[in-house]
Amino acid sequence: MRQNTHLKINGSLCGEVTILKDGYAKIMLNTTADMAADAHGLIHGGFIFGAADYAAMVAVNKPNVVLAGSSCKFLAPSKTGDIVEFEATIVKSDGSRHLVEVKGVCRGKTVFSGEFKTVVTKEHVLD
Repeated sequence: MRQNTHLKINGSLCGEVTILKDGYAKIMLNTTADMAADAHGLIHGGFIFGAADYAAMVAVNKPNVVLAGSSCKFLAPSKTGDIVEFEATIVKSDGSRHLVEVKGVCRGKTVFSGEFKTVVTKEHVLD
């Protein structure tokens, strides 16, 4: 399946698509020192959220998909050098609206879970 959305995302910051199926995406984020919030190597939550958001958008896979809202939990910290895999699955669709569940796992432990509400617009939101 071909990716149709968020084609200019920087994979080193938001992860790389490893699996793409209808209504499903898997993203792998390799955390780096550039993402660290402190000298201990704690990864800033914004990078974790960004990868999860990217996974949700790719699961919908429409050119004009945007985030309308989210609810998430950070369940465990990530550190420099961790590889976090995000699985995103559409669990509900209603026309142009989709609800996507995303789970982030590192070393067999769930570090992130969230629900992302997305909307597919007819035109780009900046047009």
